[in-house]
Amino acid sequence: MNAPLPPRWVWAVGLALGLFLAAAVAWEQYALLAVPVVLAVVWFAFVRMDWLVLAVVAMTPLSVTLQDRGFNVGLSLPTEPLLFGITLLLFFRLIMTGHINREVARHPVSLAIYFYLGWMLLTSITSSMPLVSIKHWVARVWFVVPYFFLLVHVFQRKSYRELFFWLYLIPLALAVAYTLSVHAQYDFSKQTSTWVMFPFFKEHTVYGAALALYIPAALYFALRKQSLLSRMGTGFLLSLLVVGLVYSFTRAAWLSLVAAAGIFLIHRLRISWSVVLFLGLIGLGGLYTVKDQVQRSAERNKSVSSDKLGEHVASMSNISTDASNLERLNRWNSALRMFQERPWTGWGPGTYQFQYAPFQHSYDLTIISTNAGDNGNAHSEYIGPLAEEGVLGLLAVLLLLATFLRTGAAVLPYYREKPASFAADYWLAVAAATGLVTYFTHGVLNNFLDTDKASAPVWGCAALLVALDLQRRKEID
Repeated sequence: MNAPLPPRWVWAVGLALGLFLAAAVAWEQYALLAVPVVLAVVWFAFVRMDWLVLAVVAMTPLSVTLQDRGFNVGLSLPTEPLLFGITLLLFFRLIMTGHINREVARHPVSLAIYFYLGWMLLTSITSSMPLVSIKHWVARVWFVVPYFFLLVHVFQRKSYRELFFWLYLIPLALAVAYTLSVHAQYDFSKQTSTWVMFPFFKEHTVYGAALALYIPAALYFALRKQSLLSRMGTGFLLSLLVVGLVYSFTRAAWLSLVAAAGIFLIHRLRISWSVVLFLGLIGLGGLYTVKDQVQRSAERNKSVSSDKLGEHVASMSNISTDASNLERLNRWNSALRMFQERPWTGWGPGTYQFQYAPFQHSYDLTIISTNAGDNGNAHSEYIGPLAEEGVLGLLAVLLLLATFLRTGAAVLPYYREKPASFAADYWLAVAAATGLVTYFTHGVLNNFLDTDKASAPVWGCAALLVALDLQRRKEID
């Protein structure tokens, strides 16, 4: 698969392409200039699939999306056509060879993914809009297969593990620099923060989610032992991401980093998860006893989204006047009413945007409410599947999250106790696990797994944890 071409063929192909490009320019047939790119992609697909999927990871932060509002499907270019092609080729190889890595196929995360995708397919068949749902399912498959199943194999090589983070981080930093330069023209105002990252990110919440997910990796790269010049470079990269996150005005992303820091401290302090669960139950019980006071306090909170960071943070609990918070509650209430009408199979993957309008109640409507379905989805990685795929749709997401956390809980203590030569694997596992915590914490308030921007890091981090877990199992055996 990875054998190099003979030198004479390299020269022959290079000469032929040179003559071809010269002829295209001479005849002013500029569209033909794309032919070498297509040929290169095909060559990599058959000879170095690992390089191709890593190249797609690097393209992801700077990809641009073409939106088909008729079917609620956006196509990110150039990444999604490449992901689709990789997926088809992998399925073709599987059919032709019948070869499958049983260790990967039987891993708990893989089993959870089968259930997740399988139930999504079934509810696509029973959907209120089958064509929309099937397209939604197909798009989800072409994210999962390359970004998870292929990357698990790619990560068998240790050198690719750190490279995965760098390949996303550097283009992401370029997107942040572009965003900040545009935002500066508007004095970093809250009002403009929602769109200044376009065309690389469709709006500020997915931008904030990507930044929060990769800040743990950037923090590791900045703090590890290295030369002064390297420390300055990685420190600048970390600072750029933090500034970008602050000026994204994405409150959920800020909270997700706090949650990730809490999980990391629990791990480093070796606090038993049974103790954490016990204290969590006590805390929930305490909150329940004072829920009326908490609700009255939230209703009295008049802080709204603002250019002032203090007021913006305070507005997180404002459920009386903050339009963003109230609209999210409207979307959630609509989703829950949809679930009550179709509790088992839901309305179909990807259909919420088209079906929720009749389930809005007048007392839930806000100044930014719409019946056109053109202002986003259910705004939750958990409530959205509940409406679209029924109770088992929510269970599939929770099972997926549970297997991610369980794998991380097995990997981190193991590599923490390994010799110093394994320190990089340990800290990359920490970056992957805490990155996933940021995403699924953010997922309470937003959902982005239907985009390449979030799918690459989420499924990629899961693939890294699984690869490290398989390595751990081999060493134990």
